[in-house]
Amino acid sequence: MPSFKDVETAYDRIKDLINKTNVLTSRTLNKMTGANVFFKCENFQRVGAFKFRGVSNKLLQLSDEEKSKGVVTHSSGNHAQALALASSILGIKSVIVMPNNAPRIKVEATREYGAEIVKCDNNVKSREETCQNLVKKYGYTMVHPYDDDQIIAGAGTAAYELIKEVGELDYMFCPVGGGGLLSGTSISTKGLCPQSKVIAVEPKMADDAYRSFKDGKLYPSLYPDTIADGLRTSLCERTFKIIQENVDEIITVSEKEIVDAMKFLWTRMKIVVEPSGAVSFAGVLKSKEIKNKKVGVIISGGNIDLDDFFNKF
Repeated sequence: MPSFKDVETAYDRIKDLINKTNVLTSRTLNKMTGANVFFKCENFQRVGAFKFRGVSNKLLQLSDEEKSKGVVTHSSGNHAQALALASSILGIKSVIVMPNNAPRIKVEATREYGAEIVKCDNNVKSREETCQNLVKKYGYTMVHPYDDDQIIAGAGTAAYELIKEVGELDYMFCPVGGGGLLSGTSISTKGLCPQSKVIAVEPKMADDAYRSFKDGKLYPSLYPDTIADGLRTSLCERTFKIIQENVDEIITVSEKEIVDAMKFLWTRMKIVVEPSGAVSFAGVLKSKEIKNKKVGVIISGGNIDLDDFFNKF
């Protein structure tokens, strides 16, 4: 399990490669909630998501032999783009296994960042088997999106940066899907301000982490239908253990609450945030406990398909 020291070391390792992302506030929101809310805007991170932090930390620790052979992962989202860009910068070959139904815009972005794309059937089993076959055939190193201590430590540097900039917090809100970002965030938060409460936020339509946390046993995510596509994945044993130790509460939000949070961020704060990135803020808007408190919010990313808007003209 990664420690707070691992997050500190990760930050020193990757700080010259990543963007130190903006921390934004809103007077309107603070008046609405009666709290002081600080947004850590990972939508301004390279590739538009926090994923670049963990991938950078992982790749910088590969051996020379591993770097020479290349890396592989399966993803159709932000992790794919992060691995492609970080690998390209560091001169490492990257291969991304993507399902046949992956959005064209994400496939093109991943390819433009320098990755080789390998297509597979539209199911998790096909993704995993295709990756395993490539590892066996070419000796690639598998870079998992969240089931990896180095990825988790890197993800935790977002909260680390936030707290170092604004000081101790009473609450930290973070989205949860596979649990890598939440795990790293909880380690950083408890390491820097042990009395702070870490609140995870999950779509009600994909509530496997909520149920797992509540019942103390790991439930899989089974074909959830939520607008927050980046949070459809399941926790793993590694992230579940960290969450059980460091997270104070998991709450769920409806699809409307997610969209309402996005709308506020887009229209009042003028920042582009994807549904998964707005889930943590939806939890803030729902909370009844934050009045007169100092609150941190991890905005995980801002990648959203705007083809429907721009292709009309």
